[in-house]
Amino acid sequence: MAIIGSIIKNLIDLRDTLVSDPDAEKAQHGELEKLLRKAKDTSFGRHYDFQGILESDNIEKTFAEKVPYFDYNKINNEWWSKMHEGKEDVTWPGKPPYFALSSGTTGKTSKRIPVTEDMVEAIRKAGIKQVSALSHFDLPSDFFEKDIMMLGSSTDLHDEGDHQEGEISGISASNIPSWFQGYYKPGKEIAKIDEWDDRVQKIAENAKNWDVGAISGIPSWTELMMKKIIEHHKVDNIHDIWPNLQVYASGGVAFEPYEKSFNALLAHPLKVIDTYLASEGFLAIQERPDSHSMKLILDNGIYFEFVPFKPEFINEDGSIKDEAPVISLSEVEEEQDYVLLISTVSGAWRYLIGDTVKFTDVEKHEIRITGRTKFFLNVVGSQLSVNKMNDAIQALEDKFDIKIPEYTIAAVRIDGEFYHSWYLGTDSDIEEEKLAQALDEELKEANKNYKVARSKSLKGVKVTTIPPGLFPEWSGANKKKGGQVKMEKVMKEDKFAEWEAFVKKQLEG
Repeated sequence: MAIIGSIIKNLIDLRDTLVSDPDAEKAQHGELEKLLRKAKDTSFGRHYDFQGILESDNIEKTFAEKVPYFDYNKINNEWWSKMHEGKEDVTWPGKPPYFALSSGTTGKTSKRIPVTEDMVEAIRKAGIKQVSALSHFDLPSDFFEKDIMMLGSSTDLHDEGDHQEGEISGISASNIPSWFQGYYKPGKEIAKIDEWDDRVQKIAENAKNWDVGAISGIPSWTELMMKKIIEHHKVDNIHDIWPNLQVYASGGVAFEPYEKSFNALLAHPLKVIDTYLASEGFLAIQERPDSHSMKLILDNGIYFEFVPFKPEFINEDGSIKDEAPVISLSEVEEEQDYVLLISTVSGAWRYLIGDTVKFTDVEKHEIRITGRTKFFLNVVGSQLSVNKMNDAIQALEDKFDIKIPEYTIAAVRIDGEFYHSWYLGTDSDIEEEKLAQALDEELKEANKNYKVARSKSLKGVKVTTIPPGLFPEWSGANKKKGGQVKMEKVMKEDKFAEWEAFVKKQLEG
């Protein structure tokens, strides 16, 4: 009998019984008040008169009126860059001990996002909430004695003056509590290996030494890791190596597009639990097994606001127009896409994180990530969001019984006419014209704006099928292999030209 596992499971069940959800509006009001109060004497707080906001009758409304929207470029150029010049108390008291490097999905230059001690503590608390939520997933006692594979970026953080830099998964893993070290895999030494391919090779070599019950990581990179392990040990599936693997904690992107190819590497399906850990904070966790939606964490150092995700409110670069309206948590509606804004204990203020979300349950404050503001394809009025694209790709998988774990798309001009050019990562030999026709019909049926565009300015759809492995190779060529990296789903024409040249070179080589 798994005695230790039973004790841990009982403690988790007890904590879940004793800890109740906070009142959402009171919790968010309290978080905003605490954020403003702590940062009122910073340069940012004095500039935007946080003291005056705190003294107003409605701090939420006054905060929204006095403080503008910030994307990364704006807040970095005006404020965060001062920290690299040695300034203290810029947007949060003191100096941050870490900066999270986040190149996201576009460009080779990493963003440098401050991570304060308060944020490290907030991420730790959110992790405890996630573990507590496991009590809802009907897991056996012995599961709580198994190893947990955390597939993130390297924990070998780089010293830069008075702080360290690395991706948020590496920063989080380097701060895991001592009691968790025995469960944590691949362990400190392997986790410090900087090169993704070398790290995964070491994981594959050591995989049989571990009894892994859960994996966390971004789907595309987790899939590549499992393939490497299966190939190294010459087995049929990952359960031949880790027979007790039961849980996969996905993060940052929708899991559904990867589900078919992911499950092909298993002997039986896993319990998939979604999490929302971004470079800017740990925002939401999945609490229920009967839904892939995630519950916003409302009482842990983050204040949320929402902008309706409509073309008239979004600039071409994905930023928000100054006149775009903002609504609070109490005003959101279900099944509507919103641009997410956060203010945090790391000194981000009304910050455009870049993700779009929709509420699947307003009462439970549960969301799904629906895409990125930059991945909104609205050339000639087609209005395609990532969730619409994902749904169409899943429909293709079902229709032709194939796997398409990755794709990218751009609007291109051919002889003066606009086309949507898709690259699908698949090993299938279905004719590209058939895939293009099916994809086109699916999008027409699901999106009236797309259907109108196709009848007017959008001339047609082109599909090119390529090996799925070219997508992570592209990421590697752009210095973004592994860790928190997500493939860009929508490209501008100039970037798409680079992509096509890269694909051609790889296929010819």
